Amino acid sequence: MNEPYKSYSVEEATRKAEYYCAYQDRCHEEVLAKLKSLNMIPQAIDVIMAHLIEHNFLNEERFACSFARGKFRIKHWGKRRIVNELKAKGISKYNVDRALKEIGEDEYLESFHALAEHQWDVMMERNILKKKKKLSDYLLRKGFESNLVYDKMSVIDKG
Repeated sequence: MNEPYKSYSVEEATRKAEYYCAYQDRCHEEVLAKLKSLNMIPQAIDVIMAHLIEHNFLNEERFACSFARGKFRIKHWGKRRIVNELKAKGISKYNVDRALKEIGEDEYLESFHALAEHQWDVMMERNILKKKKKLSDYLLRKGFESNLVYDKMSVIDKG
């Protein structure tokens, strides 16, 4: 168990932060929180953050791109949700835009339609209006654009 106020030297904390960043891409906010949890003083945090950036352990553009790819391909999130989550992590608009370019338009639409059709098939709701409402809410929660969702709902009407 952790000792409540264990102190680390700058070198020890730097090694811990390097390992933390090497394990998976991190944003500045996550690393800052980690260093604060190690009870580092602000001056030490500045030195360590500069070291991590200089040695490419911490790269916000790389983080944003891998975050967007992962959340899209694994969790099937839409662009709106990805943008909101990146903004919540303090990622710059430039890096958010760069991250969205990682998702091809064809792949995005294909994933959207596959997810919508799969979800429609597994829903147990018998009332078609309620089922459509549940599906549209689900897709909007996933972060897909409302125009895509409503276009899909109108196709379901005809299908």
